[in-house]
Amino acid sequence: MSTQQTTAPAPQQSSPTLRRAAGTAYFPIAFIARFPFAMMVVGTLTLVVAARDSIALGGMNAAAVGLGAAIVGPLLGAAADRIGQRTVILAAGIANSLALLAIAAVAFSSLPDALVLVTGFLVGATSPQIGPFSRSRLVQLILTRLPAGRRARSLNATMGYESAADETAFVFGPIVVGLLATTMSPAAPMIGAAVLTLLFVTAFALHPTARISTPSADDPVTQAPARQLVTLGVLVVVAGALGVGLFFGTVLTSLTAFLSDSGRGDSAGLVYGVMGVGSTILALSISLFPERFRLRARWLAFSALMLASMIAFSLAGGLGGVIAAMAVAGIGIGPTVVTLYSLAAERSPQGRSATVMSMLGSATIVGQSAASALTGAVAESAGSQASMWMPVGAAALVVIAALVNALGCHDATHSTAADDDLREQARALTEQPAEHL
Repeated sequence: MSTQQTTAPAPQQSSPTLRRAAGTAYFPIAFIARFPFAMMVVGTLTLVVAARDSIALGGMNAAAVGLGAAIVGPLLGAAADRIGQRTVILAAGIANSLALLAIAAVAFSSLPDALVLVTGFLVGATSPQIGPFSRSRLVQLILTRLPAGRRARSLNATMGYESAADETAFVFGPIVVGLLATTMSPAAPMIGAAVLTLLFVTAFALHPTARISTPSADDPVTQAPARQLVTLGVLVVVAGALGVGLFFGTVLTSLTAFLSDSGRGDSAGLVYGVMGVGSTILALSISLFPERFRLRARWLAFSALMLASMIAFSLAGGLGGVIAAMAVAGIGIGPTVVTLYSLAAERSPQGRSATVMSMLGSATIVGQSAASALTGAVAESAGSQASMWMPVGAAALVVIAALVNALGCHDATHSTAADDDLREQARALTEQPAEHL
């Protein structure tokens, strides 16, 4: 009697995924670490208005926060590209925690208003922009840890998730500020943001994925000339991000003014959240879009939807119309933000990925800050109905930038970083089919 000997097949090693490459803890840490950045503008505005009883000073302080982020944010990104993210984020996180605590103390002190504005500037200047840094980190993980066949869908899905995470933070950050300010004190949001920064921004800085962005002695960083950061292909995307920030600020402020006039001011966060629901769903679904739906076409299509929804928003005579307009706006804003960051990944010059991502993050917070201050002033002087036309202008800027991008830039060829390895690979990712993340 013969026996047949069988050999068990060798177990197949599972294909690596981005979640496995980044680690289980990475995504919740990076998500929570975004909230202080999303809370800054509304939190400082609420604090200063309550402490100094001046809406004008509160608006100026919100603008100061945005100015600090605009000036220093890209410099933090450039430093991260040069020496790695870990050192930069740790230093910025500690400084930002101290600045947030300082403004909570200064606002309620007898110190002059000028010092409040200076402290607000420092809050913006030291803010560690986790969203841009996370995108830069994950793009490098995709390009270095995943098989070539999986990279296209992984990049699309990752940009969708990152944009959804930003959207969620920007929608619920103001809600958190409102809850803390009303249930505790006007200083509570700043103290809470300082604690979150100290804990979660530090955890993000110390996470092992930070090593991928740190140049080594054996592989020193090579950076493209700084002039490649001011080409049309990069600047038009930054202009789009500025428009998105203006959109967030004008919508939230005008919506709050409208609901306050009708005695529903406390429901502003819930109504604003309607936009966040659609935005998050569409952002997460971006990888399902067909390959032939190119980035420039996406930007045009969804920014036009933003504009149409805001015209309906400004013409809405009641709460039902406003809610419907917010729902449509969410469908437009989510894919627009994903598209902007996908283009940023594609067009980042060699060795300057974090810089470009930080430029977009800074533009967004500048837009939100400036829009909050300006729209509040319009609502106070001309009424809430006039302020509801402000989002139309913000959406129009996003559409104009999309038109410039469609006419003057190309997805496949452009003038930024012709010999940039990262950009070349990221560009290829958007052009080839692959498996889903």
